[in-house]
Amino acid sequence: MNGPFRIESLDGPADLDGVQAVDRESFPSPWTRVMYEQELLNAGTAFIIVARTAGAPVAGYCSYRLVAGEIQINNVAVRPEHRRLGMGRALVEAAVAHGRREGARMAVLEVRRSNVGAQALYFRLGFRQIGQRPRYYEHPEEDALVFAADVRNLGQDPAA
Repeated sequence: MNGPFRIESLDGPADLDGVQAVDRESFPSPWTRVMYEQELLNAGTAFIIVARTAGAPVAGYCSYRLVAGEIQINNVAVRPEHRRLGMGRALVEAAVAHGRREGARMAVLEVRRSNVGAQALYFRLGFRQIGQRPRYYEHPEEDALVFAADVRNLGQDPAA
């Protein structure tokens, strides 16, 4: 348990409903249920972990893939009322720990240029910007910043 919440694997359709609810509160263009179901067909490479509290079966989540020695973080989101409690950090750290156990050496993700809160979290965890993808996001159109990190160093706050 990480403070007032715990991180667990996705557990069935009700959890997927919860993930979608978090998406709708967090992203202007959330993934559809079909997108998640298609992603989860990739058993062994695609994963979703959730953060649970006493009052919220899915207060946040992280979806990611483990492919060719790399953790590809697709989405990290936390319900607005649960933000700034360390839940996003705990979700990313749990995904990285899983990848590390499976032999991953690198973690990569994209983040909206305007999402400075998420960027600050990723920097604190040890990610660094390695590039950008122009007009990657839609609704609204926006560039993605590409972040990467060596998983051996992730979770070690360089400012600490």
